Amino acid sequence: MRHVSFVDNNDVTLLESGTAFFPALIAALDAAEYDVLFETYIFAEDPTGDMVRDALIRAAQRGVKVRVLVDWIGTEHGPSQRLGAIFTQAGVQYRVFNPWCKRGIARSHRKIAVVDRTVAFVGGINVNDDWLCDHAAHQRLAAPRWDFTVQVRGPLVAQIHDEAQGQWLRAGRLKLKQRIELFREMRKEPPQTCKYPARAAFVVRDNLRNRSTIQRAYLQALGRAKHSVLLATPYFAPGRKFRKALAHAARRGVQVTLLIGVGEFHIQDAVAHSFYPKLLADGIKVVEYRKTQLHAKVAVVDDDWATVGSSNCDGLSLFLNQEANVVVLDERFAATMRAHIERAILDGVPVRAEEFAHIGWLRRASYGAAYMVYKLVMRIFAIGYA
Repeated sequence: MRHVSFVDNNDVTLLESGTAFFPALIAALDAAEYDVLFETYIFAEDPTGDMVRDALIRAAQRGVKVRVLVDWIGTEHGPSQRLGAIFTQAGVQYRVFNPWCKRGIARSHRKIAVVDRTVAFVGGINVNDDWLCDHAAHQRLAAPRWDFTVQVRGPLVAQIHDEAQGQWLRAGRLKLKQRIELFREMRKEPPQTCKYPARAAFVVRDNLRNRSTIQRAYLQALGRAKHSVLLATPYFAPGRKFRKALAHAARRGVQVTLLIGVGEFHIQDAVAHSFYPKLLADGIKVVEYRKTQLHAKVAVVDDDWATVGSSNCDGLSLFLNQEANVVVLDERFAATMRAHIERAILDGVPVRAEEFAHIGWLRRASYGAAYMVYKLVMRIFAIGYA
């Protein structure tokens, strides 16, 4: 397992939802001169997807080396095939991660873009319309999906670039000449400029050397927490270590608040509900976000630790999927992230311990049954979940 390694002198800018992310992404793509590495879980066939697709094609037609990797499950077979045909014809190099689940059920849930090794984007935002539900394409949301990405400039971009290169390499076969070309690209030193010297780390989860790196980053931060923890996640079903770390922090007097998305998948809600009595008994504040689809995977610990990425706090993200987060040690960035989460908490509904005291035995049993099924599935497919 790799340790979390921080590097200094990075500009890290928080981008909230697609309204901020996509204009910044397309501006970077339109300014690209050398290469683009682009990964996403969902690449939708909608106006947002068309806009990003066309920007990638414009870059390729200028002679930029553009490589696009999508997930087979997230993008789905039909759309991924159609997208591949369009990209290939336009000169974009294109691959699909784990088609037909030939390498097991692991998904590439990462959302990464690196342009000319000078700017990178890492977060939770897929390539789809903010107003459309990402698991029911024609279902309009009550408000734009709540999510985040970070834009990074500085020495951390080189690490993100190398990891994206490695993922491209692992996703399929390459000829010897192509491997040599990739090796040469990875040896080039990117320019480094910095306006705000933030310390930051790029952490990924895979099934090789980084099986627990993202969880380790969380556990270290929770173990050092002194006064506050704010954590937002669409799905809450972490393993025992993660839940204990939250409980221990709360018992030390740390104010721990969980903002959890609900209403997307009933079984996932039931699994999360099975944890509520214990969380509340440990002094953890639980708030359900009901304004729209919560897709953000973000957290702030104390005044200077924050993370943004693709990893949910559940068994799939922490023990099975390919994920990518950025961890930032910077008071300015943490204060910005904290303000966003606190505003979202005001839009949420606090869960009261007394409410669960009056839940009928049948519903309570259904929560427990949902958790037992979830735990069994995770034990089968995800090593380390408990």
